[in-house]
Amino acid sequence: MLLGGCNMEILSPKGDIGAQEKTLLFTATGLMLLVVIPVIIMVLTFAWKYRASNTKADYQPKWAHSTAIEVVVWTIPCVIVAILAVITWRSTHALDPYKPLVSEHKPVTIEVVSLDWKWLFIYPEYDIATVNEIAFPVDVPVNFRITSASVMNSFFIPQLGSQIYSMAGMETKLHLNAREPGTYAGISANYSGAGFSGMRFKAIATSQEGFDNWVKQAKASGTALTPAVYQELTKRSEHNPVARYASVPPSMFDYILGSTMSKMAGVEDATCTPTSNNLVAGLTQ
Repeated sequence: MLLGGCNMEILSPKGDIGAQEKTLLFTATGLMLLVVIPVIIMVLTFAWKYRASNTKADYQPKWAHSTAIEVVVWTIPCVIVAILAVITWRSTHALDPYKPLVSEHKPVTIEVVSLDWKWLFIYPEYDIATVNEIAFPVDVPVNFRITSASVMNSFFIPQLGSQIYSMAGMETKLHLNAREPGTYAGISANYSGAGFSGMRFKAIATSQEGFDNWVKQAKASGTALTPAVYQELTKRSEHNPVARYASVPPSMFDYILGSTMSKMAGVEDATCTPTSNNLVAGLTQ
């Protein structure tokens, strides 16, 4: 009853990965309850049966060992741990976030950059970018390339599947899809400072026609993600509204990844100093 008001999105998956993770969660929980429930029942039963006022209870102060009990309390947990080990091994490989999804449809690539405190999304194949909103067709795999231009965050769309960290100077990958149209909540699952609670985005799963229209709307915005605009985005801000950009400098994600890595290594040169002119020069090189 205490969780009745919660929107438990993980238990309402809308994608293949999320559905498999829900099955894994229920399977692991059920196996562990095979131990937990009997233990709870026995604790309550023993406490009641051997209470001080029950004079009929058999009191054996010198009793210390039972082979039958030892066999039960060791065998059952060992069997359960063995089963969980097999399930964990298989699911770890089957649900590897770096493993592309098999589909007859061409995947959509989305490059993700976490900022303070907003998400920048780049669509290299469509030459557009957005802030705090993504869209993709239903039943089409989405390949995410993820990094951070600031502190570590965690990219997470609970109803679609796995979360994965975004880290400065590093690239992580994630592959998801959606089986049903809808607008799904996206969050940062790793605390990253004062604006963390507002670091949310919308993930819109729609038809191919709806996705094409969404891309056209971004193109029609007329605003380009110029180096100056990007520098403004890197500044700290909270509860940022959705923004769309009609064009993006080529290889911008790779430049952000490389320049952040260079700064972390203490390297400062014309290709990695984060100024507007050098961003253009770096992207050109």
